[in-house]
Amino acid sequence: MSSADEGRQAREFCAELVRSHDFARYGSTLFVPADQRRGLLAVYAFNVEISRVREVVSQPLPGEIRLQWWTDMLAGEGHGGVEGNPVAAELNLAIQNRGLPVERLSRLVNEHQFDLYNDPMPTMAALEGYIQDTSSALFSLGAAVAGWQSPDIEHLARHAGLAQGMAQVMAALPLDASRRQLFVPLQLLKSHGSGMEEVFAGKETPKLRAALNQLIAEARGHLDSALALLSSTPPQVRPVFLPLAGVSRDLERMARADTDLFTPHATSRLRTLWTLWRASRSRLFRA
Repeated sequence: MSSADEGRQAREFCAELVRSHDFARYGSTLFVPADQRRGLLAVYAFNVEISRVREVVSQPLPGEIRLQWWTDMLAGEGHGGVEGNPVAAELNLAIQNRGLPVERLSRLVNEHQFDLYNDPMPTMAALEGYIQDTSSALFSLGAAVAGWQSPDIEHLARHAGLAQGMAQVMAALPLDASRRQLFVPLQLLKSHGSGMEEVFAGKETPKLRAALNQLIAEARGHLDSALALLSSTPPQVRPVFLPLAGVSRDLERMARADTDLFTPHATSRLRTLWTLWRASRSRLFRA
């Protein structure tokens, strides 16, 4: 097989991986220039590989080994198999061609070690740190693929990631509760007289709902900040932040009093694409 064929297969593999497991980000890449799309899909496929480790292992140790493989790969210390891994191949290409910061990618890997264990998220500060090295990092890396790295972009990426990350914590409540994993900060729950056993029971109580409403409000505050910053962002980098349109829609639904946050909610791919298309034509990404 020629190197061109191998490259095409690796590119298609990454696109399909993101399409299957992170359709909102996949859909957002349809609105970026073609020369940026490959790099974005490499970053997003890498994120899928890392964030799904908890789902594909039954014990923490195999998960630690998988994450260490990626840490070694990023450090240039791969122990075989790097060439045969299409996501690693595409990510390495994006690092070389787009100047992506390896240290930021490594921190993303390290932060997801938290996923492997059932220790509760202790505080809001801890949650914000986790999100800044995961969701915020993805926005920052996406901007780097588009050729934009600056303190202003980092500030925007921070707020965008915090809004998205907190919304994802809420969206994952049914699954996390079923496996007794707590991403809602324990400190936040206790401040409202609730606790992690109420979360694991999978049923809303007034005190638990009050805590969750505060987290939703925090997310909406970060979303408003991100959208305000986005209005003065160069148009060339704005499409990277299109996933915020889905965050806006999801937070509106979650904030409604009749929404049971322990009932899984799925958005159709057609609805996701429609939301992204409308947002791409709107200055503030409001769907």
